[in-house]
Amino acid sequence: MSDVRCLWEAAAILGEGPLWSPREAALYWVDIKAPALHRYRPSDGDRTSWVMPEPIGWVIERANGEGLVAGFKDRGFAFLTPGTLTPETIGQPEPDYPDNRFNDAKADSAGRIWAGTMDDAEREASGALYRLDPDLDWQRMDKGYVVTNGPAFSPDYRTLYHTDTAEGTIYAFDLSRDGKLANKRVFATIPEGDGYPDGMTCDAEGGLWVAHWNGWRLTRFTPGGAVDRVIEMPVAQVTSCTFGGPDLDCLYITSAAINLDEAALEKQPLAGGLFGIAPGVKGFPAGQFGG
Repeated sequence: MSDVRCLWEAAAILGEGPLWSPREAALYWVDIKAPALHRYRPSDGDRTSWVMPEPIGWVIERANGEGLVAGFKDRGFAFLTPGTLTPETIGQPEPDYPDNRFNDAKADSAGRIWAGTMDDAEREASGALYRLDPDLDWQRMDKGYVVTNGPAFSPDYRTLYHTDTAEGTIYAFDLSRDGKLANKRVFATIPEGDGYPDGMTCDAEGGLWVAHWNGWRLTRFTPGGAVDRVIEMPVAQVTSCTFGGPDLDCLYITSAAINLDEAALEKQPLAGGLFGIAPGVKGFPAGQFGG
């Protein structure tokens, strides 16, 4: 296992949502608060950024190759047109919660998007987990979250992991082929002093990699919920991770510089950067939206 490397000293306010694009051989990720969409191409180090019109939580590729789907604070679900990356609204699932925003999302093997919302002020348990189907219909699948995070899928897509960061708890659900959830249970809790569980991803062996907000680390959990290994990070606010690269053997890690004062930034000058590490295991291809 190699050491953690900073690939882009982006100083992101709230870096999040890393997504490996096999089509472009590049990593997309967002700065929710800037707001901006970034793309990093490891083959030549190319770095491209697009200013977004409002806070953006995540992007997911479309299976038909026509751009991306994104989660915005005001628009809700939206397509991003190829080339210009201009948002085209699909719909806002929470018109009665103007203080909420999308935070994180993934697509499953059936082309459905699973996306969580949260109270942008991080006070009320107004967040929920939604499923967006390829026919552009959405349903609320779970609720009662202060800060939603994840989600992530087991390699066979029969388990969905989802987190309430404020509670320090990672949940697991049984996921059926027709997109129903059952058997919600606590998968793991993060001890006080180790930060809070943030974004996460599964590797091809079923290990769950979890970013620790304010915890200076990533943790790999076994499918049974035991701690397998810990990777120390040079930044405190570790936000999410995903596997990428041609062989899906690089773990890309996002971070945030939000709310760090001058003294804190002196201790962690790479806060808000994009990082990479070869952890010795591989990931599996990310799901794509079927609509």
